[in-house]
Amino acid sequence: MDVNLNLDTQVVPITLFVAVLCLCLVIGHLLDENRWVNESITAIIIGCVVGTIILIISNWKSSHFLRFDEQLFFIYLLPPIIFNAGFQVKKKKFFQNFLPIMLFGVTGVFISTSIVAAGCWWVFPKFGLKGLTISEYLSVGTIFSSTDTVCTLQVLHQDETPLLYSLVFGEGVVNDATSVVLFNAVQKINADTLGGKAALRILLDFFYLFSTSTILGVTLEPVSHLVLSCAGWAIDIIYSSRIGLWQVNTRTLHSSVREIALMILIAYLSYMLAELFELSGILTVFFAGVLMSHYAWHNVTESSRITTKHTFAAMSFIAETFIFLYVGMDALDYEQWKMSILSFGASIGMYSSVMLLILVGRAAFVFPLSIISNYMNRVGDGSSKITAKHQVVIWWAGLMRGAVSVALAFKQFTLSGVTLDPIDATMITTTIVVVLFSTIVFGFLTKPLISYLLPPNTSNIDRTRSLKEDMTLPLLSFEESASENLSRAKENISMLIERPVYTIHSYWRRFDDTYMRPIFGGPPRNTDLP
Repeated sequence: MDVNLNLDTQVVPITLFVAVLCLCLVIGHLLDENRWVNESITAIIIGCVVGTIILIISNWKSSHFLRFDEQLFFIYLLPPIIFNAGFQVKKKKFFQNFLPIMLFGVTGVFISTSIVAAGCWWVFPKFGLKGLTISEYLSVGTIFSSTDTVCTLQVLHQDETPLLYSLVFGEGVVNDATSVVLFNAVQKINADTLGGKAALRILLDFFYLFSTSTILGVTLEPVSHLVLSCAGWAIDIIYSSRIGLWQVNTRTLHSSVREIALMILIAYLSYMLAELFELSGILTVFFAGVLMSHYAWHNVTESSRITTKHTFAAMSFIAETFIFLYVGMDALDYEQWKMSILSFGASIGMYSSVMLLILVGRAAFVFPLSIISNYMNRVGDGSSKITAKHQVVIWWAGLMRGAVSVALAFKQFTLSGVTLDPIDATMITTTIVVVLFSTIVFGFLTKPLISYLLPPNTSNIDRTRSLKEDMTLPLLSFEESASENLSRAKENISMLIERPVYTIHSYWRRFDDTYMRPIFGGPPRNTDLP
């Protein structure tokens, strides 16, 4: 009886929330041609408007239809967002630019987290916010180091600036996964001060979670290949003896439905297995998405290939819109703001300080790591060089905060979606203000900035051309003499030192074409394309 009563009380709020979510999608579609306003800004603004209406109707008691548990974000909303990022990633460009992407997405997160956490540790007490532990300061650093590059990607053109688009997109997805892994690692710190042992433990925990979660995501690919292949063989055997248009159409329909269902369930299974083993489900589901699109996707029917891409993109889009809509409504939570322990002036000072730390932390790794990346790619035609204007765009693209920051903040500072402590309430409001300000203000300024730095139809457009892959790189051969092999080995080492990413990528592609694709699926590669 209680269950039915609880269900009845939730039907109207859920219906209203879904209706508002549909409104976000419709308005976002109408504004699709407007590059000044993206879906994130639209959802936040609509959330604020709806929250204001609810707040007035409820006599300033609440701005929510519903209040969600923080686990909702990690169990149901983040997995489709991260999986789709891995599934839709342009693997050719991603692995060609693997070195700078990993420098920005992994090393950059450590640098940014360190600067933001240290700055908050120094600034917060000056504004009257005391009581946070070392682990919580480090968690704050990871929360504000997670980026949202959607607005910048919406303005950039992949055909005009392929290198820049690849770097921004690749860093965005790696940054999200790394932030979550580092967030989980710092949760285990119980020390009052951050000494050498505590820092070493964080690094060891991070690399343990990063490596094991990646391995789990990679090893699940053979499982998805086996399941999809067996399912296809079984359907072929069942329908092989039947002839006729109706039977063929029925087979295609049934196989497509089952193939899509299996791909969705296997992707979600990878996330839940990682959580079961206390690993990073976000990282596991990301690499599962990358490999599933590279191998298993080619083992399904043509209709399933088209449908799965749109299905995963739609699930990710709905989840991300859901989060931003909730953030817009939560920004007007009167009780939460009233619980904050800071005065208005102190709050403004703390918000400004956090934004300044984000700006500094971002600049502290983008420009130095770009110099390192250019140095390591100094041999070549210069197509992989990150110019000064590109560096500014990459820096700007990572200033906006989004879904992952919100999810991490709710996990750290709420209990079942409710903040019971004034310090936690202050941190939630700080996160919401930073997300709102960075998404709306920086989002509106993104188009004019990029138009100024990279005006179309000028010499500033990235002329990165598709280089023909050198598939005749020297390999050791048992048919050659020892002196020939020694000469080849020296040449290999020389190429590896001069162009490490290019050389490793070329060898991997030859190995992939020769051994991996024939076993796990995928069409033969056109060697004329990179």
